[in-house]
Amino acid sequence: MSEFAPRRPEVLDFLLTRRSHPSVTLSAPGPNEAELTAILTAGARVPDHGKLAPWRFVIYRDGQGKAIGERLAQMAEERNGPLDDARREQELTRFTRGAVVIGVISTAAVHPKIPVWEQELSAGAVCLSLVNAASASGYAAQWLSEWYCFDEEASLYLGRREGERFAGFIHIGTPTQPPFERPRPELAGIVTNWQES
Repeated sequence: MSEFAPRRPEVLDFLLTRRSHPSVTLSAPGPNEAELTAILTAGARVPDHGKLAPWRFVIYRDGQGKAIGERLAQMAEERNGPLDDARREQELTRFTRGAVVIGVISTAAVHPKIPVWEQELSAGAVCLSLVNAASASGYAAQWLSEWYCFDEEASLYLGRREGERFAGFIHIGTPTQPPFERPRPELAGIVTNWQES
């Protein structure tokens, strides 16, 4: 063990037991401004080849979700025809599930030294870091990427600029029920030791 890399068993315990909470099980309250700033700051501390910060955040606050849901429902109906009651309710409540939603936008662009793929991976790392930071702050979170993430008009409405794309939306709030565990991959099926052939 090195003084430059001290053991932090509590962090490892957290990572081995952390769970996402379905956004439909979240409620208020959410993080206050100081907590949200800390979560965003932690979220931005990710591997970032070239120090490009090839991502940015859009915050959707409590009280804005109703208007967003109405617009998304309208767009969904324009694309798919009349919505049944369940689908309409789903669209109307997409941004009212958690107390706050953080949109993570990948700003990856062609660079002479840094591959676009590495920039996109950095945006994915931001999403997981935000989920972990929210969980470590005493809240529950879920990283979602639904149809409006990839829809041209909807993603522009939600704050994407030309040439950008959403990496996902991080829903944060207070859990209303315990998370459920799900099967995890067996290491034997995903780990190999390299050998020169």
